[in-house]
Amino acid sequence: MELFNVVTREEAWARLEPYILPVNRAQVIAVEEALGRVAAKDVTSLENVPSFPRSAMDGYAVRAEDTFGSSESLPSCLTVVGEVRMGAQADIEVGPGQAALIHTGGMMAKQADAVVMVENARIVDTETIEVVRAVARGENVLRVGEDVKEGDIVIAAGSVVRPPSIGVMLAAGITRIEVFDRVRVALISTGDELVPPDTRPGPGQIRNTNAYSLAGLAVEAGADPVRMGIVKDQREHLLATCQRAMQEADIVAVTAGSSVSTRDLTADVIQELGSPGVLVHGVSIRPGKPVILACIEGVPFFGLPGNPSSCMITFSLFVTPAIQKRGGYDRLPGWHHLQAKLTRNVPSVSGREDYVTVKLIEKDGEVWAEPLFAKSNFLSAMREANGVARIPLNRGGLSEGEDAFVRLL
Repeated sequence: MELFNVVTREEAWARLEPYILPVNRAQVIAVEEALGRVAAKDVTSLENVPSFPRSAMDGYAVRAEDTFGSSESLPSCLTVVGEVRMGAQADIEVGPGQAALIHTGGMMAKQADAVVMVENARIVDTETIEVVRAVARGENVLRVGEDVKEGDIVIAAGSVVRPPSIGVMLAAGITRIEVFDRVRVALISTGDELVPPDTRPGPGQIRNTNAYSLAGLAVEAGADPVRMGIVKDQREHLLATCQRAMQEADIVAVTAGSSVSTRDLTADVIQELGSPGVLVHGVSIRPGKPVILACIEGVPFFGLPGNPSSCMITFSLFVTPAIQKRGGYDRLPGWHHLQAKLTRNVPSVSGREDYVTVKLIEKDGEVWAEPLFAKSNFLSAMREANGVARIPLNRGGLSEGEDAFVRLL
């Protein structure tokens, strides 16, 4: 294909997505260790939750019909026959005109079919209450299986395990879950100028920071980063490292080496590795225009710009969703985002989608986005930013006070 033939972000992803297939590796782990993992199979409840009728409030278990017509001016008078013990079989029976003290989660007293909230009951003496608000049958009561029924799917295949999911599974008697293995992302840093972070740079040298920033983004996306080290601007060295990365990882990202230059080898090396090869070389975005999207024998490959903000933004736009799809997500969640008003004009160019780092602030009860204009090799812009504002294609910029779509960092 012709290299550096720029396409839109949507077209770039559309070309790559069909080649991204979920990993076929899964493992069974303890539910309490599954936070952030992706379910490989539907998980069904082993029992009803709750398994017994229980109170949803602190108050009094009653027969609802005994409260009908109750009001502040004409309360119902009920006899308290005892207190339901927590964590035990209810041994109290509520007859006509009677009530039993009950606490949230307690098993309903026999014959009781509703709970009067404690704030709607006035204590007359140790054995008598006045109900000032009527309750209907089933009010403030959790019925058997009302939360989860036996056989219900509590987490579907392809769903990410979140804290509430863990609670539901454990409540339903599920202690083990089959999840997809974490996607492994190989990170290759290229450039004669790069030295390790623990090395003091000499003249013309810089520390390799991209591999570590991208490793953090990979972890946030649910992947395991595999840092492949620094590769000098030598074709055979890069080729060998890419071949090794394909054996060790599910996705490969090469930083730097994506622009059109005699010293930028990434696109040529990817073409040599196998088919289908380079699918996109150049996307109409800023920063990150020279990004490469490719696939080699089922392994998605990315060539990312070397400038820090360009590198991180293109990783989030393309590598993160690739991680999610390879990781078995049933649908791609995308970035968390919000609408915010711009504090300044943000110029753009028609036919290009711009991403501007912003600092979100609250002003007059509204969320505003303060653009942090900086060159793409400024790490400080990414450090200070907590969002990235998108300037839509063909808008030619956004004006001060105009709403912008902001992806949260």
